[in-house]
Amino acid sequence: MKTTRDDIRNIAIIAHVDHGKTTLVDELLKQSGVFRENQEVQERVMDSNDIERERGITILSKNTAVQYKDIKINIIDTPGHADFGGEVERVLKMVNGVVLVVDAFEGTMPQTKFVLMKALALNLPVIVCINKIDRPEARPTEVIDEVLELFMDLDASDEQLDCPFVFASARDGYAMLNLDDERKDMTPLFETIINYIPAPEGDPDASTQVLISTIDYNEYVGRIGIGKVDNGVLRVNQDAVVVNHHDPDKMQKVRISKLYEFDGLNKVDVAEARIGSIVAISGIADIHIGDTICSPENPVAIPFQKISEPTISMNFIVNDSPLAGQEGKYVTSRHIRDRLFRELNTDVSLRVEETDSPDSLKVSGRGELHLSVLIENMRREGYEFAVSKAEVLYKTDERGKKLEPMEIAYVDVPDEFTGAVISKLQQRKGELRNMGSIAGGYTRLEFRIPSRGLIGYRGEFMTDTKGNGIINTIFDGYDEFRGEIAYRATGSLIAFESGESVTYGLFSAQERGTLFIGPGEKVYSGMVIGQSSKAEDIELNVCKKKHLTNTRSSSADEALTLVPPRILSLEQALDFIDTDELLEVTPESLRIRKRILDPTLRRRAGYAKKQAMNS
Repeated sequence: MKTTRDDIRNIAIIAHVDHGKTTLVDELLKQSGVFRENQEVQERVMDSNDIERERGITILSKNTAVQYKDIKINIIDTPGHADFGGEVERVLKMVNGVVLVVDAFEGTMPQTKFVLMKALALNLPVIVCINKIDRPEARPTEVIDEVLELFMDLDASDEQLDCPFVFASARDGYAMLNLDDERKDMTPLFETIINYIPAPEGDPDASTQVLISTIDYNEYVGRIGIGKVDNGVLRVNQDAVVVNHHDPDKMQKVRISKLYEFDGLNKVDVAEARIGSIVAISGIADIHIGDTICSPENPVAIPFQKISEPTISMNFIVNDSPLAGQEGKYVTSRHIRDRLFRELNTDVSLRVEETDSPDSLKVSGRGELHLSVLIENMRREGYEFAVSKAEVLYKTDERGKKLEPMEIAYVDVPDEFTGAVISKLQQRKGELRNMGSIAGGYTRLEFRIPSRGLIGYRGEFMTDTKGNGIINTIFDGYDEFRGEIAYRATGSLIAFESGESVTYGLFSAQERGTLFIGPGEKVYSGMVIGQSSKAEDIELNVCKKKHLTNTRSSSADEALTLVPPRILSLEQALDFIDTDELLEVTPESLRIRKRILDPTLRRRAGYAKKQAMNS
């Protein structure tokens, strides 16, 4: 018989990127007394990984729990980026309701729609939290209308439309039910969660069922499965079987060796967990997302949606440039292979496949950001390797037609740059679906565009909008191939010989385009040192010193003025490289190079490619 467990609430915090989810969780933790009075707490304590902290984004969903009065609230902080949308879909299976956070100025954004759609599809009750009401340009009343319109667009039921609204400033630590209430603390939000989100239900006397929704990984204990106890009781040393809804043949006998529940930011050992509890289980070596842990006498898998397929791939290749092995600690194919396969322990949207070459692995993910975060992590850990340009993964339909992944792109741009953005996206096979004015002299454009049309576009977009544009994308299924796209209208400036760059050589090179390097940098033949101002590649000698004669002194070099080089970030470099180029990634440097370093062989390959295209 089903019963309700009133001393627990399970919620997920969902929102568009940068609307304040993680800061809100911080405040709930602080005000529930998780930290000691005098404890020093860093900001966004839930973003545990360095890259999450630097970029201010959440990449992996995180579990925490707070105690309010005598009720335990399990909270899951989810990512807001479309590339990590797979994380959001899965964790919603563990909760009984969501808090949708919306920025009081930006209002509803594409990712707000995506996460809300997932929550409504699972019939989860929603509390809307209008955050950042302390912003001078906040417009909370208009944002309420936007949110309700979004609910109606997504065909929400009457009960779902009748959701509570809470106004908050996570940064200043207060929430209120009406805009003219007193600004004190987070109590109104805590009370709304307890009164509005239903307590978990289940049958305590039935056979055990725990659906694994997230995987954590720890060097000491290996894989840790995290899920909610749906029925029965889970005990330490209990015999169980692991089954999977999508894999009917799976039937693996296991023993539960360690069981934890969440308390604040810690995992606490427990002897048993009852219905509604969110638990972490270690000691099962190859546990996967979507597995159900059951009692041996009645193994029934809980249905679970498949993890979204990757849409983009790039090759990770052993670095074979003339400067290989000088800066990295892990450089061999074995090191790179082990590290990539280890990443699969926690990142379920990633695929790693062998290729024809033992020195190259094909890595597929949900988008450029997804793969660039992996590259940055490996680089910081001391790995050195090369990566190819990101390419989309095509499919073929039953009639043999080539299909490619499509995206819906929502673009907010200042009015004066609208024309430039529309023309660029149309060149990249984008189709303008909608256009309208929004507050502050901005226009919102909605495009449907092939995923590959967006590869390498963000840097150009930032230049075209002087850094004031915002672009957000959502995967929109597969559609017919839209034809060839020219990624780059300009060629590369290529170093002609190996050595060290000197001012004299760079001075004459800078007239031919934009340089990526300054004087005194190691270069090698075939390395890309800048962007050409023309459509074709140009080879230059930047190691060329001026010949000294009696009448000319080398001090004349000092009078030459160089334009400061354009230093590319990892994302910009990944955007810039063309299909015949690679990005060499080391812990200290990012270098762009031609795949074929030898100029004669490169010309031959280029000629052969032209012949093939013309035939």
